[in-house]
Amino acid sequence: MISKKQEYTVSKSELGKKPLFPEGMIFGAATAAYQIEGSAGEDGRGPSVWDIFSHKRGRVYNNDNGDQACDHYKRYRDDVSIMSRIGLDAYRFSISWPRVLPEGRGAVNRKGLDFYDKLVDELLLAGIRPFATLFHWDYPYQLYRSTGGFEKRSSAHYFADYAEVVVNKLGDRVKDWITLNEPWVHSTLGYLLGVHAPGVKKPIYWSRTVHNQLLAHAWAMERIKTVSPASRVGITLNISPVDAWGDSAMNRSVVDIADQFQNRVFLDPLFKGEYPRQLMRKLNLFWPDVSDADMDLISRPMNFLGINLYTRKQVFYAPWIPFLGAWFKENRIPNKEYIRNGVRYTSMGWEVYPESLYNALTAIRDNYGNIPVYVTENGAAFNDKLSDYRVHDDARVQFLYEYTAQAARAAAEGCDLRGYFAWSLLDNFEWAEGYRKRFGLVYVDYENQRRTIKDSGYWYKDLILANKR
Repeated sequence: MISKKQEYTVSKSELGKKPLFPEGMIFGAATAAYQIEGSAGEDGRGPSVWDIFSHKRGRVYNNDNGDQACDHYKRYRDDVSIMSRIGLDAYRFSISWPRVLPEGRGAVNRKGLDFYDKLVDELLLAGIRPFATLFHWDYPYQLYRSTGGFEKRSSAHYFADYAEVVVNKLGDRVKDWITLNEPWVHSTLGYLLGVHAPGVKKPIYWSRTVHNQLLAHAWAMERIKTVSPASRVGITLNISPVDAWGDSAMNRSVVDIADQFQNRVFLDPLFKGEYPRQLMRKLNLFWPDVSDADMDLISRPMNFLGINLYTRKQVFYAPWIPFLGAWFKENRIPNKEYIRNGVRYTSMGWEVYPESLYNALTAIRDNYGNIPVYVTENGAAFNDKLSDYRVHDDARVQFLYEYTAQAARAAAEGCDLRGYFAWSLLDNFEWAEGYRKRFGLVYVDYENQRRTIKDSGYWYKDLILANKR
């Protein structure tokens, strides 16, 4: 049975009880530069690979692009005011590399850098702690054309240079830095499957982009610490616990290799100084030369780990998939949230599985030394409707309640969880899905750029207030 309508499975009275976290927990919301800023060609900003990709016909739903997006570049003060109304402790935003360095290297665009300077000051004036992400997929196009993207080792050096420029400007006020956002997605969707920018489908590039992004993280962390020793530096990974699809023994037999491909390909080198050996053997033909010096550098201690989590992955035995012999079950029904056999799905076609957050946090605690963790993204897309200046997004309220309850459960069991960031502050340009997917706590009318806090935003405000003690 499939139903478009999401109904509450948790009572309204239970939703009124907000999960409680250990003292010191921070609550924020997250965004990304290309998804919200707009002003793509203004004030000296150079193009990114996403500008070029999204302007190629058929690459993005409805041929949407981020030229205007949420117009945040011009409306950032209003957006910070909305953050204050929700009561956010922190705001995670990304910095556009080509806005700061239009060519990706060389001359600095002072107007672009000044935008982030003003944004940080506005946040601090509002009492909101800035968390800055240096790379959220908008690789400078001119650098990509001239020297290559993260498939080239030199890109890691250019990224470190860029990080130093930004931290020299903002490091006196920004103390929380995330080097890269979801390098697995950038590698897999951008260079293996070609459904994200830069739109490459070359398996030989996948492992190279994995390794070079890890080097970029390590070299950038060195530069940040040199410029601002008191800064806290981490990386954000998209983590999805892997389960077998159904009870098939064959499906259970490929859970481990799928977990290596999905999660451990970044976790193991960062925390154990080595890549998963079975995965390396299977992909030996494509794996780059990796030195001990590289791995020593990559595995240097971080201050924290950021995890982005939305759901789990269910894997099945797939001998037709080269090398891995496994692939992931998908449940996509385009642009519909639905219920099938009692299981809820978002409009992205992703299963609502709150225990996945608990499972991810406890696995990091048990396998990687219980490093301090921030949930840097968690949220859901639903088909929100604006009616009489309100958005009654009951399904998202329930999603947030259930996932934050699992995060609180993990924290109560000893996971060193320091913060939770809802994805996203605003409805925005959702990459290859264009503007048809809405993740925001705040509804954006793209015709007039009017913002409306959704019911989920007010619920989140109450969650934050409940944890002020």
